[in-house]
Amino acid sequence: MPELPEVETTLRGIETYVSGRSVKQVVVRNFSLRWPVPRNINAVLAGQKVHKLWRRAKYLLWQCESGHMLLHLGMSGSLRVVPVGSPAGKHDHVDIEMDNGQAIRLTDPRRFGALLWLEGDPEQHTLLAQLGPEPLTGAFDGERLYRMSRNRKVPVKTFIMDNKTVVGVGNIYANEALFESGIDPRRAAGRISRERYLRLADTIKEVLARAIAQGGTTLKDFVGGDGKPGYFAQELKVYGRSEQPCVHCSKPLQEIRMGQRTTVFCSHCQT
Repeated sequence: MPELPEVETTLRGIETYVSGRSVKQVVVRNFSLRWPVPRNINAVLAGQKVHKLWRRAKYLLWQCESGHMLLHLGMSGSLRVVPVGSPAGKHDHVDIEMDNGQAIRLTDPRRFGALLWLEGDPEQHTLLAQLGPEPLTGAFDGERLYRMSRNRKVPVKTFIMDNKTVVGVGNIYANEALFESGIDPRRAAGRISRERYLRLADTIKEVLARAIAQGGTTLKDFVGGDGKPGYFAQELKVYGRSEQPCVHCSKPLQEIRMGQRTTVFCSHCQT
């Protein structure tokens, strides 16, 4: 599933082809995504100039003249830059054709992605209004984690993956950040000290920044907007390495399921 670094990589990959350009037309081959693509999306978008692209959590937003187009990549989606008129495959559901002869193609085998049109303040839309702070900004820090965690009995991994706590800390990066911070993912959020949360917040920022710099993590579905895969998977220390030696103590890493998600950790180094 594309996580925050993959979405940020996608934004950077397509921005040059979109920002400051005008939409020529929108070709929709399948309206049945996670939520139905608006039937009038071509009539609404055609001819509009895209002022800028930005990201909120895992949502991509195109700021246009009369509103915002919102895109979400779902479980297996990707955006690619292709020449207008390029033959479409089975899962190529939408082409957003720009006035420069390039199209932004939404490919989504599982159809859990989304393309919606928002009017008014996008931050007030039901999908965005309850989101926590962005992890790479000053609004997110260890003090916030510590304050929000008091009396919380949920596992710390579940806590930091909650979008109300902080956005964009998906499963892969939660595993990695907790390992690098030496925190057992099963530990109750309310039983972790301020000092450890200060370290964890800094580590989350570091892990996400490194992943973005590497172009995102390629597992099996994600390809960046420029067609180039990410390479952060080569740096993963725990995720996908169950039963392999811990890079610190050489003891076998353990794998469990938490909230139906794979959790890999070192029972010796993480306490």
